[in-house]
Amino acid sequence: MLYLYVMGRKYAIRDQNSIYFVTFTVIQWIDVFTRDNYRTIFLDSVRYCQQNKGLEVYAWCLMTNHVHMILSASNTYKLSDIIRDLKSYTSRHIRKALESDTCESRRSWMLHLMKKQGVVNPNNRDFQFWQQYNHPIELDSNHMIDSRLEYLHNNPVEAGFVEKPEDWLYSSACDYCGRSNGLLDIILID
Repeated sequence: MLYLYVMGRKYAIRDQNSIYFVTFTVIQWIDVFTRDNYRTIFLDSVRYCQQNKGLEVYAWCLMTNHVHMILSASNTYKLSDIIRDLKSYTSRHIRKALESDTCESRRSWMLHLMKKQGVVNPNNRDFQFWQQYNHPIELDSNHMIDSRLEYLHNNPVEAGFVEKPEDWLYSSACDYCGRSNGLLDIILID
């Protein structure tokens, strides 16, 4: 338990007005985001947070079992609250989608793992979708921003899904290469 406490203190959003690199990972690295309906839930939730909660997205990449984002909060909003709400909403709605989708071939297996994980985690009641920690890293230099931006956009290339980052539909790489506007509105980092 001491390790979790230390880890929680080391990786924390201390300055609510700074830009952070965060990672949200599905428990057990389950490949949930291979289906459009689950990706849509996540993307719609991000859009809602952008429009109603002050979320500013600079870059993002949704993989099959995790998402990397560079983000901040505008005005008086707290980034930690936005992230909490985003993860909570997507967890609840993906659970509902899993429970109601009788055509989902992995349904029983995924729900079993998520319920099993939720029961042992004292921060949940009976279900857990996301791993507990976001591993937020404050991006306080141009070098850090550039390296995280490159890492984030190259994730699908490293995974062998595409040859070029801008070919991955579920990321902001196409915005950064000037090819087109991606699925989410972003603020380009100069």
